[in-house]
Amino acid sequence: QVQLVESGGGLVQAGGSLRLSCAASGRTFSNYAIGWFRQAPGKEREFVAVISRSGGSTFYADSVKGRFTVSRDNAKNTENTSYLQMNSLKPEDTAVYYCAARLVYSSSNLPIERRQYDYWGQGTQVTVSS
Repeated sequence: QVQLVESGGGLVQAGGSLRLSCAASGRTFSNYAIGWFRQAPGKEREFVAVISRSGGSTFYADSVKGRFTVSRDNAKNTENTSYLQMNSLKPEDTAVYYCAARLVYSSSNLPIERRQYDYWGQGTQVTVSS
């Protein structure tokens, strides 16, 4: 089992920034790709970004490319955490943001579909005012 806990959400004005954190526990963090998804009211949960198990590869949805940056800290003796830095926020970024983990055996594996992930956090609300 992998437990994931998101934090860092809040209310921000358009053009502002937030950094979300996803703290992982339970298994070897560096064996898992970490994905970020979001769900706006009345909409399906959608892919935002993914980072490989090593942290060397990332992939983004077109809607956030150039504004969001995903990273992770795999170092020993540190908290196993992934981050989603969100800049130039827009009202359409308003959603509940979730991180998810998938056990992978290659750093080239970058899952982008919800069904590919085994573990999910509880989500954190991001609200961007115009």
